Amino acid sequence: MNKIYPDAAAALDGLVFDGMTIMAGGFGLCGIPENLITSLRDAGTKDITAISNNAGIDDFGLGLLLQTRQIKKMVSSYVGENATFEKQYLNGELELEFNPQGTLAERIRAGGAGIPGFYTKTGVGTLIAEGKEHKDFNGETYILETGLIADVSLVKAWKADKEGSLIYRKTARNFNPMMATAGKVTVVEVEEIVETGSFDPDHIHTPGIFVDRIVAGSFEKRIEKRTTRDA
Repeated sequence: MNKIYPDAAAALDGLVFDGMTIMAGGFGLCGIPENLITSLRDAGTKDITAISNNAGIDDFGLGLLLQTRQIKKMVSSYVGENATFEKQYLNGELELEFNPQGTLAERIRAGGAGIPGFYTKTGVGTLIAEGKEHKDFNGETYILETGLIADVSLVKAWKADKEGSLIYRKTARNFNPMMATAGKVTVVEVEEIVETGSFDPDHIHTPGIFVDRIVAGSFEKRIEKRTTRDA
């Protein structure tokens, strides 16, 4: 089975539909599937639920889908760098499900592992806990969080072999590996595709069995917030 596609648009062909749920990996602007996000924008898919640690910035990452109002709901933990997000949310045009960052990561990991729910102390006594089941273990109160899955996971990795085994690089390992397991279909964009067998098995972060489609791309690698000091 050939998993390699010529470009991001081809890799998404036949997978996208209005009302779908996606996961988009990365942390800030590091390790985001930028080419796949752009192709999703160009496809015009509407009413998307997007599960992602953040919402990009106004003109990059998931911010592109917010600009075109293709996202109906965000399931996130940090959205502070996106003025478009802020405006749409405050105007009641965008739904938001906030999560503590570790809870979001564990909800995605649980979904990929087939775990429908788990208990955590994080959020007890806060707005996060409202409406959720509470249960005591060993004298401590926990709340029930549900696992997350997506129709399509959009993942960015450093390298892939032709069977889809993946290696990530540094901060790009945030959210991408667990999202790769939590999509009904997982589409990955990488900087380089190598021959199967090129990787030391101990260095593989995501086994190819989780990956359905691969595309090689070029990347801007923007800096989210540039800070400098005088020499």
